[in-house]
Amino acid sequence: MVVSRRGPPQRAARGVSGAPSSRILVGDCVSELAKLPASSVDLVFADPPYNLQLQGDLKRPDDSHVDAVTDDWDKFDSFKTYDAFTRDWLQACKRVLKPAGTIWVIGSYHNIFRVGTIMQDLGFWILNDVIWRKSNPMPNFRGRRFTNAHETMIWASRDASAKGYTFNYEVLKAGNEDVQVRSDWTLPLCTGDERLKGKDGKKLHPTQKPEALLARVILSSSRPDDLVLDPFNGTGTTGAVAKHLGRRYIGIERDPKYAKAAEKRIARVKPLEAPALAPFMTAREAPRVPFAALIERGLIKPGAKLVDGKKRHKALVRADGAVTLGDNVGSIHKMGAVAQGLDACNGWTFWHVETPKGLKLIDELRAKIRAEMDA
Repeated sequence: MVVSRRGPPQRAARGVSGAPSSRILVGDCVSELAKLPASSVDLVFADPPYNLQLQGDLKRPDDSHVDAVTDDWDKFDSFKTYDAFTRDWLQACKRVLKPAGTIWVIGSYHNIFRVGTIMQDLGFWILNDVIWRKSNPMPNFRGRRFTNAHETMIWASRDASAKGYTFNYEVLKAGNEDVQVRSDWTLPLCTGDERLKGKDGKKLHPTQKPEALLARVILSSSRPDDLVLDPFNGTGTTGAVAKHLGRRYIGIERDPKYAKAAEKRIARVKPLEAPALAPFMTAREAPRVPFAALIERGLIKPGAKLVDGKKRHKALVRADGAVTLGDNVGSIHKMGAVAQGLDACNGWTFWHVETPKGLKLIDELRAKIRAEMDA
């Protein structure tokens, strides 16, 4: 399996041929998925019914009613019925996923283990299970169990042989103090102004997910202008976040009331400006620029001296692009390693040139050439 882990490449945005960037299909998800072209979706986020199996009203110790999930769409006659439903929509999602596409499915202990088994039976390849730890979970009012303070997300590729799936590793790491992002995410439940409410002031949908959760999912595993699909659209959180982040979106929702609310919500969203969505280019993806190119462009002259940040070492620039350090001759990297007594060195970030304004990394000179190449 090959993974595209360095983030999105520099590329022109794909046009949508006049089609709306976000649309909601009203109807049964399996039926509507069957109408979509095969291998057309880059990313699926699915928040299916959890089959909570509630046996009656949930009440607080003061006998007040808890607004739990009691809607008909979360009720199934048996596990067998639920499993058949799960298999059908997962199979339909697999058909529309591109070969390099991935899928996220969120659930609780009520359903996620059944979902995971079915995903594996259908040939999906599980990449991670991610724990969403809720910073403000609903307490366990009966006091007979641990507080349910998390939900689980399964992230999977279409199959074990999938190549080039998107994982924006460096982007996530850069936004996390240059530390790898872990598979446990602490985020609050959807509350406040973000929560959609009806005319009666009550929440419109019982399981609306926080936008911060969807933002991390979409930013981690898709690129600008990718097509994101949510087969259980609800009130449109996935669509709102996808549009804000410059992705195209298709949502499927069988309840016209939820679909209408979602359409209004998504219509109000403004995509971020291009600079905020610009592809993140890592050093590996950047065009290769040899040190000799700096000499050819006149940015460094033969005979110039390169120094380290503390001016403890000095190397002479040769006309052929090599540098001399004492009796040693070689590349900027090899001579940087020799200067420090190391096996390896990134010469671009070790050597400087002296300017009237102080020391300048030779990597900054390389960046000028790369900017001209991108222009």
